Amino acid sequence: MHPEFWHERWSSHRIGFHLDAPLPLLLTHWPTLDLTPDARVFVPLCGKSLDMVWLAAQGHRVLGVELSEHAVRQFFDERGLVPEVHETAAGRHHVAGPYELIAGDAFALDTALLADCVAVYDRAALVALPPELRAVYAATAWRQLPAGCRGLLVTLEYPQDQKNGPPFSVETDEVHRLLDGHWHVRLLERRDILAREPDFGVSALSTSVYRLDRRG
Repeated sequence: MHPEFWHERWSSHRIGFHLDAPLPLLLTHWPTLDLTPDARVFVPLCGKSLDMVWLAAQGHRVLGVELSEHAVRQFFDERGLVPEVHETAAGRHHVAGPYELIAGDAFALDTALLADCVAVYDRAALVALPPELRAVYAATAWRQLPAGCRGLLVTLEYPQDQKNGPPFSVETDEVHRLLDGHWHVRLLERRDILAREPDFGVSALSTSVYRLDRRG
């Protein structure tokens, strides 16, 4: 999607994708990654997600990137934190407590910035992008993460011809096609959530969570 689309969604508070609690799939599957408490976790297209608060509560350091600076500011305001702000080629960094959120372009992050990220958590990035940008995302942000990095990817699956994204349907075959060259991908769980989302407007809806391990 064009950046203006997301800026308008945040400025007009049309953020139905924002959840008021951490994602249950995160709470269930994150402990299986067996990370040390001080691990640095990359959260792409993070918005102001409360998943980041849960990750920080586990002792992790959170590195998020988000196109909308409005969302970044809201996240810190809602935590009662006043971040230090500095500019780099990646964007405007906001740093306070265990959080470093970059208002910038997830496609433009470099290897050095992500070098000490031992984990990644993607709940809202891949499904937010149309097919042509999903390929760019896999070839940029995901490609920059270091060998040995591990994490979780959460997707949605539904009949794409029944609804325009975002969020988009991303099926298992596409996940493997995008990531298999540099990641070991394993499906951990698929849940039928149609009954919980009656207003989504499709005949079938499920969510899937994948375990990802960066190849050496």
